[in-house]
Amino acid sequence: MTDARRTFLFMPESAYGPTNNCVGIANELLKQGHRVVFAAERSWEGKLTALGFEEDLVDLAPAPEPVDGEEVEQDAGQFWKDYIKEVAPEFRKTTAEQLETVTLPIWEELVNGAKYCEPQLKAIIARVRPDVIVEDNVLAFPALVTAGVPFVRIVSCNPLEIPGDDIAPVFSGLGEDDREGWAAFRAEYERTHRPLWTSFDAWVQEQGAPPLPDLEFIHTGDANLYVYPEELDYTDVRPLDETWHRLDSSVRETEQAPGDLPASFTDGSRPLVYFSLGSLGSADVDLMKRVIDALAELPVNVIVSKGPLHDEFELADNMWGAEFLPQTKLLPLADLVITHGGNNTTTEAMHFGKPMILLPLFWDQYDNAQRVDERGYGRRLDTYGFTPDELRRAVTELLADDALRARSDAAGAAIRSRHGVVKAAEIIAGVGLPVGAGVGLGAAGAE
Repeated sequence: MTDARRTFLFMPESAYGPTNNCVGIANELLKQGHRVVFAAERSWEGKLTALGFEEDLVDLAPAPEPVDGEEVEQDAGQFWKDYIKEVAPEFRKTTAEQLETVTLPIWEELVNGAKYCEPQLKAIIARVRPDVIVEDNVLAFPALVTAGVPFVRIVSCNPLEIPGDDIAPVFSGLGEDDREGWAAFRAEYERTHRPLWTSFDAWVQEQGAPPLPDLEFIHTGDANLYVYPEELDYTDVRPLDETWHRLDSSVRETEQAPGDLPASFTDGSRPLVYFSLGSLGSADVDLMKRVIDALAELPVNVIVSKGPLHDEFELADNMWGAEFLPQTKLLPLADLVITHGGNNTTTEAMHFGKPMILLPLFWDQYDNAQRVDERGYGRRLDTYGFTPDELRRAVTELLADDALRARSDAAGAAIRSRHGVVKAAEIIAGVGLPVGAGVGLGAAGAE
């Protein structure tokens, strides 16, 4: 370990994937004796201090106006219910059509949040006085790159976020050889996103930060990390410079195994399927019911991550689940994973050597689904177009595919041997130190 205790300020996107990724990495720094502070969004209050971190939280939007002098409590479940009711029809559109109706509105909300919290971040940096700032997000926050200390960027979405001429455009879900489709998608992205990017880039520069790369919403850092296994990566056709470091996985060790998982789910009597569409996808109750009904007829056991609207649907007799599940403790038990293709679940399934069925909804989920399918580690289905028989057939065939099981097991063993979380902490701990300075990690973190 270095002689000096250093302070690391983490700012993850306010979503489970990036925050959990940062938690895993930050926990390694904490174990080394460093100070770790999270400038997370307000809804994480208390959850990070429970893990041993400091919290200095931000609001990304004003609080609701009081009613009759009383503060209004925000009902997270109702928020998701209302949001999904409004946006779910858009998930049925093509990725190109979603650019205007799903992707652009997300960027607009993110931009508004960055502008709102900029003064808060400056105040937090003044209080915390970090030695290194770490951001896991898709959007620039100027305060983080103008603080006068090293800035580390983490990409915990699909690494198509780092663009290149010889790879598909991010959010497209297009195949690796569909160059005509790439060109059309890029043209539509330019049409729909150029005005927002132009105004945001101008605001970023007004805050004293460098210009943004063309049509990208975030800067690169003094060091840059991305979470994606070598087995799925794009670096053979889009090489990255020496500032970029691949973390083949980033699996946190802070979760506890559930105490009420039925013994019949772990005794090997039936194949075990883990089913999760993430907090957003699981709020589409009709979609959850379709998958549950299809799986109810199979001779398998199913663990279901039920999500925020968990009380609006019932599980079948061959299922067990809860609103929140310790995913990293359950994935090792599974024989197959059914997922929306979020980057955390995709990389964690690869880490544990589990084949996947992917039902993407939006953002980079299509990219992950396409990549897993074309690299032969699972199967991408039409999320709203699959038939029950098609899903059951995919489950049955993948469970019976011994060659796929062997490939997945081998990939998982290789990914785990690369110690992504330890490697990340080693890189971050060394940022800003003289070349050759020790950072207190053993050889496990090296590649």
